[in-house]
Amino acid sequence: MELAFIPSPSRGVLHLGPIPLRGYAFCIIIGVFVAVWLGNRRWIARGGRPGTVADIAVWAVPFGLIGGRLYHVITDYQLYFSEGRDWVDAFKIWEGGLGIWGAIAFGALGAWIGARRRGIPLPAYADAVAPGIALAQAIGRWGNWFNQELYGKATDLPWAVEITSTTDGRVPGTYHPTFLYESLWCIGVALLVIWADRRFKLGHGRAFALYVAAYCAGRFWIEYMRVDDAHHILGLRLNNWTALLVFLLAVVYMVLSARSRPGREAVVEPGTEPSDGAGDPEESDGSAADGEKADADAADEDAPPAATADDTERPDETADGADRARDVKDGADSAKKG
Repeated sequence: MELAFIPSPSRGVLHLGPIPLRGYAFCIIIGVFVAVWLGNRRWIARGGRPGTVADIAVWAVPFGLIGGRLYHVITDYQLYFSEGRDWVDAFKIWEGGLGIWGAIAFGALGAWIGARRRGIPLPAYADAVAPGIALAQAIGRWGNWFNQELYGKATDLPWAVEITSTTDGRVPGTYHPTFLYESLWCIGVALLVIWADRRFKLGHGRAFALYVAAYCAGRFWIEYMRVDDAHHILGLRLNNWTALLVFLLAVVYMVLSARSRPGREAVVEPGTEPSDGAGDPEESDGSAADGEKADADAADEDAPPAATADDTERPDETADGADRARDVKDGADSAKKG
């Protein structure tokens, strides 16, 4: 009886005439578009201008790609600089090999440059794009499926991925689809950040830190399942140690930031109005209108009562009564004298 499994594509590239369409690159591009689209919606909901996220992404994305490739090449240098290898392959980013740690670090540097040019606080921008980055990772991981890489231990589970390639020492068989596990985990991380941002009004980079911590928690156990070659330290893969360290840093940042700067930024972009929204495109706030109504009611209560027609006539009537009282008194005095 043949077991069920997830088949791998027979090839990772399609040729449209002279133009190669690589599955890995296609997944990266789609992920970037999703991240910018969702980040733009969240940025506008926070009070920012449309298009700002895309403008800063022009800096962040190239830096992220360079950083991701550098991390991969440095930590897996034997794939490019050992005997029998061609160092030129280190520049072939379309063949796979991006380290998320380097991509986020260098991407943050590029975002900082773009944000600084527009006078925008980087933490506010990072909070807006955090869920989109997680979704971009979820989509990008399917590029590993096209390349038949980053799978786990051998298994006969119904959702195992079938590996047919023998390149770089691969052994055909069915394995844990760790790329799928990480893709699903990243979708969960995106939903978690969106929910927490709505619920707790996260600001000053705490939504981004939550994304980092949640991703690292999943990456730790997923990395532990992988069987591809990697450097080990004290029995753990290098990426396990990286995930653990970055997780701790993200948690410490969330705690310290919440104590020193509670709440969230009122203004995220120069020249825009303050926003009390939760960063959720579907969420609206009518507090301004309610405040204006309350101020008007208070003004009405504090104002002196309006004068009436009876009030304007009352002083004359009082004067006439006083005159008549004096006339009666004078008459009485005259009678006594007479």
